[in-house]
Amino acid sequence: MNSIYLPLHYGKAPYWLLNRMKKLAKPILTLIIQEYGEREVINRLSDPIFFQSFSNVLGFDWNSSGSTTVLTGVLKSVLNTDEFDLRIAGGKGGNALKTVEEIEKFASELGIGERKKFELIRASRLSAKLDSAALQDGYDLYHHTIVFTRKHFVVIQQGMNESLRMARRYHLKDASIIEPHSGIITQRFENSVMDLTAENSEEARKTILDIVNDGTYRFDFSKMLSMVKYRESLVPKRVDWKALEKAYSLQPDRFEDLLLVKGVGKGAIRALALIAELVYDTEYSKKDPAKFSFALGGKDGVPFPVNRRDYDSVIEFMEDAVRQAELSDFEKRSLLERLAKLSLSRSKTR
Repeated sequence: MNSIYLPLHYGKAPYWLLNRMKKLAKPILTLIIQEYGEREVINRLSDPIFFQSFSNVLGFDWNSSGSTTVLTGVLKSVLNTDEFDLRIAGGKGGNALKTVEEIEKFASELGIGERKKFELIRASRLSAKLDSAALQDGYDLYHHTIVFTRKHFVVIQQGMNESLRMARRYHLKDASIIEPHSGIITQRFENSVMDLTAENSEEARKTILDIVNDGTYRFDFSKMLSMVKYRESLVPKRVDWKALEKAYSLQPDRFEDLLLVKGVGKGAIRALALIAELVYDTEYSKKDPAKFSFALGGKDGVPFPVNRRDYDSVIEFMEDAVRQAELSDFEKRSLLERLAKLSLSRSKTR
C-alpha cells in the first residue's frame, strides 16, 4: 500500500521554497477567480484533497504537517493584497490569537458591514471551540485560519497529538454545530473520541445544556466521580468552575452559545458530557468523524482510502488550471510533472 503520513515537523520552510510557492500560487489562484469567482476558491480550499494537492504541486512535500501552515502562509501573502477580494486571517501559534484583529482589519478593506463582520468573528471563535472542546479526538489545535470573501468563508485549522507525533487538519465552511466539517484529514483513525458535533449526539447536547442551566453541575460532577473509578482516565484533571458559573448566569439557549462562553473549554465540556452519559444515561457519539486519510488505497485500504473519484477530479482541475495559468513553459512543465507523479503514485495502489 502506498501511504502518505502527516508526522509533526518542526522548523521553517526555506525562503527559496516559500518564494517559489508564492510565485506559482498567484497565477493559478488568479485564473480560478477569473474563471469561476472567489467562491470557487473557498469551495476548493474546503476540500482537504485539493488543499493537500495544491501544496504538493507548489513544491511542498506530502509527508509533513507543515504543508498546512506553509500553504496557508503562502496564501496569506498572495491573497491579502489589493489585487484580490479574498482575505486570510490567523495562522500558527501566536498568529492564531490575532485572528479577530485581522478579521476586523480585512473586513474594513473589503467593505464588509458590522453584521457580516460579527458573523465572521463568531464563526472563527466557534470553529476553534468545535475542534478543541466539542470534538475531543486527542489532537490539540495549534493552527487556525479563516479565509473569507464578502459573502463566504472557510476555516482551516490543525491539531497535533504530541505523544503520537501526528497531526490532523480540519476544514469547516459552516458555522453550524451539527457536523460542520467539509472534511477532516488524518493519517490514522481513532478508535474512540468524544464527538458532540455528531447528529446523533443531539440528546447529549440538550442534556449538557440542561445541566448547566439548572445549576446542578457541581452535584452531578461529584456523583459522576463516584461512578467512574474504572474510567478515571476519562475524567478531566481541571474544570473551570467559574466559567460554568458564568454560563449558568447567562442561561444559554443553544449548545453553541455555551461553547462560546469564555473559559468553557475542553475540561468543562468533557465533564458535562460524562455527567450526561453516566448520571443521565445520555450517550454521545464516540465515532471518529474524520472523512479522509492520507492512505491512497491498497487492497485493504488501511486506515481508509482517499476517494479516488474525488482525487482524479482534483488532479484534472489542477492540470487545467496550470495549463491556462500565466506561467513560463518551464514552470508549467514542472508543475504538470509533479501532478503526473502524483497521479502515477496513486494509480500504483489500484
